[in-house]
Amino acid sequence: MNKNNIFIFLLLVFLTSCTKYETILIDNGIEEIKVKAEVADTQEKKERGLMFRERLGENKGMFFAFDADGTYAFWMKNTLIPLDIIFISSDFKILEIFHAEPCEEEPCKSYQTTKYAKYILEVNGNFTTRNGIDVGDEVVIE
Repeated sequence: MNKNNIFIFLLLVFLTSCTKYETILIDNGIEEIKVKAEVADTQEKKERGLMFRERLGENKGMFFAFDADGTYAFWMKNTLIPLDIIFISSDFKILEIFHAEPCEEEPCKSYQTTKYAKYILEVNGNFTTRNGIDVGDEVVIE
């Protein structure tokens, strides 16, 4: 390996190690479904979300935590895969679930909760349907 390749390799290792993950458990009343979620812990990560990703592994997702409860909106601009957007209250109950499709051309639809949420979990499209996850289910962050 030449010096440039070594530098790029080390940079990639460093950037990958900076990504924080949380294990999210969703209790659907029958079982606990486990999701390993990348944490969007900076403003830049929150704005980028899952844009430009061509795939998302099974039981993987992205977790957003906000400082205060609010009626947050998400959109699918530059998002290449369908997602379920799960809005979660400060007491860790699922408030709303949106089945969001990629946005191919503007204007892109906005998915906004009408209830006050503090957390949002994005997972693969139809993940909630396949796993029997619904409004009112409890969420635990490990």
